[in-house]
Amino acid sequence: MAQPQALQAGHQLLTQLGRQLPGLKCSSATCQAGTLGLGTSGLRLAAAAAASASSRALTTGTSSGRQNRSAIRRLKAFLRDYKQLSKFRLSSLVALTASAGFAAGSGDSIDYAKLAWTSLGTLGAAAAANTLNQLYEVANDARMARTCNRPLPAGRLGSRQALLFAALCGVGGLWTLAEHTNPLTTGLGAANIVLYAGIYTPLKQLSIYNTWVGAVVGAIPPLMGWAAAAGELEPGAWLLAAALFSWQLPHFLALAWMCQDDYARGGFRMLPKFDPTGRRTAAVALRHCAFLLPLGAAAAALHVTSPWFAGEAALLAGAMGAGAIAFRANPTAASARKLFRGSLLYLPLLLAALAVHRQPNRHAVTWQDVRREAGAAAAGAAALLPEPLQPGRLWQQLQEMQPGLHWPQLRPVEQRYGLVLEQLQGIKCPSRAYGDSVDEQGSCSGSGAQLLAEAAAVAAAAGEEPGDDAADAGQ
Repeated sequence: MAQPQALQAGHQLLTQLGRQLPGLKCSSATCQAGTLGLGTSGLRLAAAAAASASSRALTTGTSSGRQNRSAIRRLKAFLRDYKQLSKFRLSSLVALTASAGFAAGSGDSIDYAKLAWTSLGTLGAAAAANTLNQLYEVANDARMARTCNRPLPAGRLGSRQALLFAALCGVGGLWTLAEHTNPLTTGLGAANIVLYAGIYTPLKQLSIYNTWVGAVVGAIPPLMGWAAAAGELEPGAWLLAAALFSWQLPHFLALAWMCQDDYARGGFRMLPKFDPTGRRTAAVALRHCAFLLPLGAAAAALHVTSPWFAGEAALLAGAMGAGAIAFRANPTAASARKLFRGSLLYLPLLLAALAVHRQPNRHAVTWQDVRREAGAAAAGAAALLPEPLQPGRLWQQLQEMQPGLHWPQLRPVEQRYGLVLEQLQGIKCPSRAYGDSVDEQGSCSGSGAQLLAEAAAVAAAAGEEPGDDAADAGQ
C-alpha cells in the first residue's frame, strides 16, 4: 500500500511542476506511463521528497496543536484558582439574595439594568471579602482536608496576587454600586466587607458566636438590594434580612457538625466542638427553623408578597424544620447531611416564590403599621388560648392577688428571716458604716454588731441548727 501512495504523491508533485514550468507538457497519462525521461526511480525520489515535506509539516502542526492545548489548560487552571479564591458559588448566592431584595423593593416594574449592576457590584464586594478571608486563614486552611487544596495553602497563588485580586474586586464592586445605585447601598457593601473580613474571620478562632456574626453578614445583601431599588430601608427589607439570618443557622450548623473534626484541626471554635452530644447544636438549628415559619405571613401582612406566599413559605420552613427535628432526635452525620441538603433547597425555592408572589412596593408601610399589625397578631394568638392562660386574665389575677401575695415556698423564709430583713433596710452605705462602726482599736461596734446578735437570736428562737437551710434547699 505504501508504494502506490508514494507513486501517487510523486505524480501529483510532477503535475504541479509541469504546470509551473513553461513549455513543459505533462498529461496525466504520460506521467502515469513514466515518460518525460524520469522513470520509476525519479518518481520514487519525488515521492520521498514529498513525504518528507508532508511529515515535517505534520510534525510542526502537531507540536503547535500541543502548545495550544497546553496554553488552554494553563488558562483554565488560572481561572479556576481565582474562581476558588473568590468562592464564586458562595459569592453568586450572595448576589442572588441581593437581587431578591431588589425585586421585592421595586415598584410596578423592575429596572433590570440597575438590577444587573447591583448584582455585579455585590458579587465584587463578596469576592473581595472571601479573598481576604482566605488570606487570613492560609495556615488554618492548610490543616483542613476540605480546604487544603485551595490556591493559597496549595501554593498555586501567592499572597500578593490574592491581595491584588481582593483590591480589584472590592474597589470595582464598590465603584459599580456607587456609580449605578446610591450611597446607602455602597455603604452597606463596604460595611459588609469590613464585617466579614475584619470581624467574622478572626472571631472564628476566638468564639463560637462567630456563627451568629456570620449570619448577620449574610443578612445584609437583601438590604443592599432593597436599598438599591427603593433608596431606603423599609420594614419589608428587614423581614428579608431576618429570613436570611435564620436560614443560615441551621445551614451552617449542620455543616459544622459534619465537619467538626476538620474545623477542630483548623483551629476554629465552632459550637459542635463544645457540644459532644449534638443536642445544643440541633436545638439552635430547630429554633431558627421555627423562626422561619411565620415570616411568610409577615411578608403578606406587610404587602411585600401576596397571601399565597405565606403558605408556601410555611411549607418550606416546615420541611426544613422536619430535618432539624430528625437531627435533634438523632444527631449524626447522616441526619446533619439531610438538614444541610434541605437548607440548600429551601433558599432558592423561597426566593423563587418571593419573585412570583411579590407585590409592587408602594412605600406605604411604616413602622407604626408594623406595631399595629404585630399587636393584632398577638391579640389573635392570645384569643386562641384557654381563658385562664390569656395574658389579660393572668394579669388581672396577679393584680387581685397582689395585696396578700405570699408564695407558699417563700413563707418559711419570711418567717425565719423577717426580722433580719427589716434590720437590713437600716444599713448605711458601706463606706459610712465602716467609719461609724470601727473604732480606733479596730473592733466592730454599733449597728453591725447589733444586727448580727439579733440574727443569732432569731435563729435560736426558731430552734434551728446550722445547715438546716441547706437541707431545706436539697428537698
